[in-house]
Amino acid sequence: MRRLLVLGGPAFVGRAVVEAALSRGWAVTTYNWDTPAAYRPGTGTLEQITGDRTRSEDLEALRGRSFDQVVDTWQGPSSAVRASARLLADSVRSYCYVSSLTVYRYPAPPPLTESAPLLATGANAAPGYPERKAASEREVVAAFGERGLLARAGLVVGPWEYVGRLPWWLLRMSEHADVIAPGPAGRQVQYVDARDLAAWTLDAGSAGLGGGYNVVCPPGHATMGRLLEACRAVTGGSATLRWVAEDRLLGRSVRPWTELPLWIPRSPGEADVYDVDVTRVLGAGARFRPLEETVADTWAWLGRSPRHRETLQPRPWLAREDEESVLRAEGAC
Repeated sequence: MRRLLVLGGPAFVGRAVVEAALSRGWAVTTYNWDTPAAYRPGTGTLEQITGDRTRSEDLEALRGRSFDQVVDTWQGPSSAVRASARLLADSVRSYCYVSSLTVYRYPAPPPLTESAPLLATGANAAPGYPERKAASEREVVAAFGERGLLARAGLVVGPWEYVGRLPWWLLRMSEHADVIAPGPAGRQVQYVDARDLAAWTLDAGSAGLGGGYNVVCPPGHATMGRLLEACRAVTGGSATLRWVAEDRLLGRSVRPWTELPLWIPRSPGEADVYDVDVTRVLGAGARFRPLEETVADTWAWLGRSPRHRETLQPRPWLAREDEESVLRAEGAC
């Protein structure tokens, strides 16, 4: 029985990793500061350890333990990754850090490949999420070398997505007749379903792979138009998508990503998280389920329990009154 240690919270990606491993019959140990979580049962075994990994005395609970793989989803200061990676370096075969496409130094020429320069880290680096992820990658490589696997995920969606990007679109279309759709409809969208990310991470770790991999669906897998149409269809099909060109939205001070989730205007000659080369991860066996399946499963999860909607983080998404104002100004309603 393969032994897996999952470091990080049970809310989204960590949950997908645990449930995928349990379904394979693995022996799973989780370590995080939260209360023990309820997971979908499988044929494997589950041990849950509660502790604060930023406290060396708490982390001692893992000393002397051996595992075949570690999957670490930490997004805080890299010192926590340094401590766990050093502690486990001699007792673990593979250490996978779930990283991010934001570790690259932008602007970068498209398509974005694993050879693109990374952000600088260190005392003078900015203390934001991208810098923390980049610094954590370096800690894994320092401790594990070629046994360190870096899964650089882009936009992560699917059931249990507490950030609420895809849920926002689904709920908006279920509640309102006219919904802004940021054009063009053919704009490429690259993302990864958390369950596909989990499956590939476990497979890659089992195969002994190391180094950085861009983990998002390939070009041509999805567009903004297909994604929003899938949301419209699964919520009943009563909403009307009102397409507004991105330059018009920008001119009306609608903020991409933070107000209209999933929307990233294209910058000619510059790569973004929707201009990603995935040759390497496809060669390493990554598989991506159909867009419509991800959308339908996310909608089903939202409707399964009122508590699921309550887990969505409050965000400064576009207010309904502001959306209506833009649509009136554009003559779209």
